[in-house]
Amino acid sequence: MSNSTHPDPAERRPFLRFFYRDWRPTRLGRWANRFARWLSDLGVSSGAVLEVRGRASGKPRSIPVVIATVDDERYLVSMLGPESDWVKNVEAAHGEAVIRERGRHPVHLVGVSPGERAPIISEYVHVATSGREHIPVAVDAPLSEFEAIADRYPVYRIDLS
Repeated sequence: MSNSTHPDPAERRPFLRFFYRDWRPTRLGRWANRFARWLSDLGVSSGAVLEVRGRASGKPRSIPVVIATVDDERYLVSMLGPESDWVKNVEAAHGEAVIRERGRHPVHLVGVSPGERAPIISEYVHVATSGREHIPVAVDAPLSEFEAIADRYPVYRIDLS
């Protein structure tokens, strides 16, 4: 199912509509992402930055991300679903990317099948306070509720290159 079939849950909150519309960041949302990247690069925030080559421009694109850890593996979850620009860029780059987190680390992002995503998405909503607003499952929901929506949220395992 496409994201257009499922409205972004964050858009139910008037304040968040300033930052996201139709599963995409608004101009203000893009500015907030730049600010979050800057804070991360300074080491002020606990987040990381994903850098991946743009599929059309070939230029490095960066976006703040939250990394979820499950069974000693690290993962990225697309809170905006498969139509997110960073997901499309990762696919076009065949998973080759850089994680900026206390330094620059070349990584290979490996897609996780929908049947294996639920526990990762569950952990993600625990650690990504901003991501909670986009995923329509309560933080303390049973795993079965995450399984029901797992096909809508791409997940990538982070392998060091």
